Amino acid sequence: MKKNLLLFTLSILFATTSLIAQEAQFPIVKGHGGIYEVTDATERPDPSLEYKILVDLISGADNPAQINRYVDNVARLMNLHGLAGVPKDRLHVKVVVHGGAVFSILNNEKYQERFKTDNPNLEVLDALREGGAEIMVCGQSLVARGFTKEDLWPDIIVAHSMLTTATTYVPQGYVMLRF
Repeated sequence: MKKNLLLFTLSILFATTSLIAQEAQFPIVKGHGGIYEVTDATERPDPSLEYKILVDLISGADNPAQINRYVDNVARLMNLHGLAGVPKDRLHVKVVVHGGAVFSILNNEKYQERFKTDNPNLEVLDALREGGAEIMVCGQSLVARGFTKEDLWPDIIVAHSMLTTATTYVPQGYVMLRF
């Protein structure tokens, strides 16, 4: 009898734990920016809307050996919309990297020269691009730091500046977020 009670209690505990503990999901940006379903959420993105998002990515990594959490946050942003049912073709994300975040987009050779470690952000940048994000760098930040396009992740787009990119896209209906 005690054995049956123990088994019953353990099975209830296991069932309850499996309902609470979820595995991260990656609906748009594969392998990065893991997010979780929140079944109680009533405020959710509307899958019928077009989402135009301009991310002002200025923050660098706290630890150069780890993925810049703000780069990963762009993946989270995209995955959150995807989990809510927003189709990839209705999610238009442009990221403009400047300031301290410029180091996150260095190619592996330049990153190793500077930080003595591989650039952990390159895989996330590739996944973001595959998920549909356009990733740009502020040309002014690039020149001010003495870098050239060849020093960067190969799929980067060089913008004239963050400021002019914002003044170009915000009037077109892009919402600007700053990370």
